[in-house]
Amino acid sequence: MTTTPVRTDPPMSAGEREQLTSFLDFLRETVVLKCSGLTDAQARSAHVPSELTTIAGLLGHLTYVERYWFHVVLHGGEDIWKERLAADPDAEFRAAMTTPVTELIAGYQAQCASSRRIAEPLDLAGEVTFCGEGRINLRWVVTHMIEETARHLGHLDLLRELTDGTTGE
Repeated sequence: MTTTPVRTDPPMSAGEREQLTSFLDFLRETVVLKCSGLTDAQARSAHVPSELTTIAGLLGHLTYVERYWFHVVLHGGEDIWKERLAADPDAEFRAAMTTPVTELIAGYQAQCASSRRIAEPLDLAGEVTFCGEGRINLRWVVTHMIEETARHLGHLDLLRELTDGTTGE
């Protein structure tokens, strides 16, 4: 039996941190909702000229950016994709095309949980060195991830409708 993914609406009134992280979590949960219930073939279906712009490809990309911005940039962890992306700028999209959609969803959810754990003790304004030259803070990363996730969620919305006709939030 498959359970329907749950989404939690962001609070209508809250402090800055809760408002930002709640919106990001709402978008993350919507990604899972849009990607759930598909076969591997459906998740890999190309409906646009770019063969890698698929539900699977976008899920792989969103997992990568979660890892990059939270684990690598904010936490100082190893960038396990650096060499692969230097050789192939679409590596995370390409790798997702051979991974079962259930594993992609589980991997995305695990990465989002890791991102939450990394962000939890950090102050929104606390800065870290970015790319050895500038400074960046959690507020920028969370805001960027809201933008990044929402943009690709729009793509997922269209791809899902083209795949099986499913529409809605």
